[in-house]
Amino acid sequence: MRCVGRVRAFCVTAAALLCGGSPTAADPLNDVLLPSASNLSGGAYPEKFLYFSGFDLWRSGGSFYGGIQWAPGGLNQDGFTLKVLLAQGSYRYLAGSTNIRGTSLLGAVLPGWRIKRGDFEIKVFAGPDFQNHRLSPDDPGNSLRGNHVGLRIGADLWWEPTATMMLASSISGSTIGNSFGVRGAAGWRVMDRFWAGPEIETSGDEVYRQYRIGAHLTSFKMAAFEWSIGAGYVQDNSHRSGVYGRIGLLTRR
Repeated sequence: MRCVGRVRAFCVTAAALLCGGSPTAADPLNDVLLPSASNLSGGAYPEKFLYFSGFDLWRSGGSFYGGIQWAPGGLNQDGFTLKVLLAQGSYRYLAGSTNIRGTSLLGAVLPGWRIKRGDFEIKVFAGPDFQNHRLSPDDPGNSLRGNHVGLRIGADLWWEPTATMMLASSISGSTIGNSFGVRGAAGWRVMDRFWAGPEIETSGDEVYRQYRIGAHLTSFKMAAFEWSIGAGYVQDNSHRSGVYGRIGLLTRR
């Protein structure tokens, strides 16, 4: 099987996360850049539930995801937290001279732990990863076809070294297809309403790699909702390049 382009919305890229294993264009687990509950002025959140959703697109595919994060002690408190993710994505590749279109479904249940020390916060997660891949036309040589169960691990970091600057990163990987996704971002506070700055990301699996560089806007609040937007340049090891775009939405309860 020779890969020509895949949208890793799953195999990583949780893929969707989440791409990878199941090739994806971006890892939904990584695309969910969840800010610290106290990162904006007036932001003490006693809520225990965080609901998130979004999509990621580029010319060779995309992913759509949604999920929930639950912290029984409160989103702004140290301790146990649970992340549940559902995602759908598509990808394509060449098997010989045949163009194959794949669709993926991903579900992950990720117990974890939150630790916050001053302006530094880290969340680590690990749990079962469930994936289904359908191919059209069918490709018996693709080991990802059908249903799979694996282990997914991930971590989210958030640090505010100054009152007007943040650094964030996320990493996710799955034993299904040995997929992975790594993302980093820096941001500066704008009008005390949101963060804006550059972002970089790489993701892939046993045969596929994708690289991104762009800019993001994070934690733009409107009523009870927070928006995030990202866009930039993407290139992969199948000699495909172009523009990517990402929009995310979250709310706390």
